[in-house]
Amino acid sequence: MEFNPVLISVIVLCILCLLRINVLFSLMISAIVAGLLSGMGIEKTMNIFISGMGQNSETALSYILLGTLAAAMTHTGLAGILAKKISIFTKNNKYALLGILVFISVLSQNLIPVHIAFIPILIPPLLGLMNKLKLDRRSVACALAFGLKAPYIAIPAGFGLIFQGLIADNMSQNGIAVLKTDVWHYSWILGFAMFIALLIAIFITYRKPRIYENKDEVLINDKDEKLNKKHYITLLGAFVTLLIQLWSGSLPLGALVGLGIIFGFRAVSHKKMDILTDEGVGLMGYIAFVMLVCAGYALVLKESGGIDSLVNSVIPFIQNSRFLAIFFMLFVGLVITIGIGSSFGTIPILAVLFIPICTKLGFSVPSMIILLAAAAALGDAGSPASDTTLGPTAGLNADGQHNHIKDTCIPTFVHYNLAIALAVFVAVYIFN
Repeated sequence: MEFNPVLISVIVLCILCLLRINVLFSLMISAIVAGLLSGMGIEKTMNIFISGMGQNSETALSYILLGTLAAAMTHTGLAGILAKKISIFTKNNKYALLGILVFISVLSQNLIPVHIAFIPILIPPLLGLMNKLKLDRRSVACALAFGLKAPYIAIPAGFGLIFQGLIADNMSQNGIAVLKTDVWHYSWILGFAMFIALLIAIFITYRKPRIYENKDEVLINDKDEKLNKKHYITLLGAFVTLLIQLWSGSLPLGALVGLGIIFGFRAVSHKKMDILTDEGVGLMGYIAFVMLVCAGYALVLKESGGIDSLVNSVIPFIQNSRFLAIFFMLFVGLVITIGIGSSFGTIPILAVLFIPICTKLGFSVPSMIILLAAAAALGDAGSPASDTTLGPTAGLNADGQHNHIKDTCIPTFVHYNLAIALAVFVAVYIFN
């Protein structure tokens, strides 16, 4: 296993990111490492890498359109008003601010599915308030990551419906009949464990004051504004985005219809359409492209044969021990998800590999659901290529005072991955 191309490639990825090499370059270099170690050669590796990028095309398009929707919220003044009202409502209480950010993050996954697009719009105007409260931004990163991750694990709506549907479909395809409505009855335990980890991060780990330099570009405008017609139209557009996404299963279509409402009812003049699109690309284009590169990297990992050999190498150590089986399945899931950066994209891989092992060892269906959900989700918080970490950094680093690896990836990795792993061991023994 020490020469496994997947394992070594992921280690290289983590080291490069810790050395502050750009995530895009780190992913490309790590993909080449995996390809060369597996004997594919540089030309074949790059061809697979480029062809694989298309697998995340829908996600990338969604991010661009959602970025445009977020830009529209800025042009109507809605984001600034919301930031101002949040500032007033919190009354200089940092815990109230963190609670509101968690609530908004949850809504972004389940009720108004703009995902991470709200972060670079809403967070920068609040940085001045955070500085005033001497709020450690690592606690904010943990709060945002919780809201971006726990809902899709535990709540069967929005992105949660997609994640849990993938679990049910892939388990069924591998011989274990499961309905998507069954998944949350057991996966909520993982979400609860993350909630405990969130409390630890906020009230224990990062409770001490931290000083940041206050910069003019992140201060909230003191001008008092009220919601008007164009703001309500923008909110309607966001709500319709959710409805269309739930009805059609297509987030790009939902975002397109939402933007159509905003432009059609002139909340924003259609003359600004090009400007908003440019700003949407500016807000979310980098993350969208990282997602494309992640898909290319993921295909290289799959084609390298390293995933199968990684699993096969640990099976002899498992034998009939459920404890070791859980440990190694979580470890393999962690390695794959850190590399791919997407828990959604990891599910099909893990289901094919793990369901036969679980069946052989006599795991119950609830235990399999918990294991698969946890193994897929592990690494999403903490992966330098995950939108769960890229999103918070995009907002918190607006003034250049928040490091992606040290201030987002490491805190979220330590708190949430440990919590999920511990919850799995407890839950599996309860339900088995």
